[in-house]
Amino acid sequence: MSSAEETVIAGDCGASLSGRPLRKVARVILLDPSDRILLLHGYEPGDPADDWWFTPGGGVEGDETREQAALRELREETGITEVELGPVLWRRVCAFPFAGRRWEQDEWYYLARTSQTAIVAEGLTDLERRSVAGARWWTCRELTEAHETVYPTRLAGLFRRLLDEGPPDRPEILDTEIV
Repeated sequence: MSSAEETVIAGDCGASLSGRPLRKVARVILLDPSDRILLLHGYEPGDPADDWWFTPGGGVEGDETREQAALRELREETGITEVELGPVLWRRVCAFPFAGRRWEQDEWYYLARTSQTAIVAEGLTDLERRSVAGARWWTCRELTEAHETVYPTRLAGLFRRLLDEGPPDRPEILDTEIV
C-alpha cells in the first residue's frame, strides 16, 4: 500500500485519551491453508495467571510502513516469512495497561495467508520474552467456544464473518476498546 493509500484509509484518529499521539500498530490475521488463525498467548510480566490471546503484530518503527511493520513483527514473533499479505480488514483504537504503563494504540489488522505453520519465535524483544508464552493455530469453532480472553474481544465473530463473506471492501472501524 502506498503512503497515499495509507493516508486515505487513515482518516484522523486523533490523539489518545491522554492527549498524546496514538501508537501506530500493524497486526496480522494470519490464516493457514486450513483457515486456522494464529494467536499468541500473552500474559502480564510477573503474573502468568493474568493472560490472554492476541494477534501477532506491533508498533511501527522509524519510517517503515504499516505493511512493513506487519511483516517484520510476524517474522520476529513467529519466524514465519512465507506470507501473502492482503488488505487491511479492520481498524481499532484501544487502550490497556501492560508492563507498568498505559498503551494507547491505533491498530490496523491485515489479512495474511501462509502455508508455513511451524512457529519459531527467535526475534522477541526482552519484554516479549517476559510476556509471551507461545502461539497456537485456532479453528473458528475453537475460537468461538473459547473461554479465554482474546483481543480484540469480538475476534471470534469477526473471524467467522471473514471466512463466510471474505474481506470487506474497505477496512471496518471496530469499536474503541478500553481495558
